[in-house]
Amino acid sequence: QVHLAESGGGLVQAGDSLRLSCTTSGLTDRNSAMGWFRQAPGKEQEFVATINWAGTYTNYVDSVRGRFTIFRDNAKNTVYLQMNSLKPEDTAVYYCAGRLTGPSSRRSDYVYWGQGTQVTVSS
Repeated sequence: QVHLAESGGGLVQAGDSLRLSCTTSGLTDRNSAMGWFRQAPGKEQEFVATINWAGTYTNYVDSVRGRFTIFRDNAKNTVYLQMNSLKPEDTAVYYCAGRLTGPSSRRSDYVYWGQGTQVTVSS
């Protein structure tokens, strides 16, 4: 049984940094991949970043590229999203997601989801 749990959200000011963590269990297949998505109030859920099992491939939505970094520590079964230079428009509930095959930016490709963690960036 696969379980994902996010942590690390909070209230920060514009320009600050925050690191989200996603602890996984039951998702150890070396073909698997993880992703981060977010949903702002009144908006659809959008792709943020994805990473393969080995951590050798990553991809980002253009709006966070250069500011956010996705990485993982498989020994700790944890995937991270380092968010720097945060902007008010980054305010959203952030979700981690997992799938049994390679990285993807499509929400529908992911089978496993966490409950989400709130990130609020004040101006």
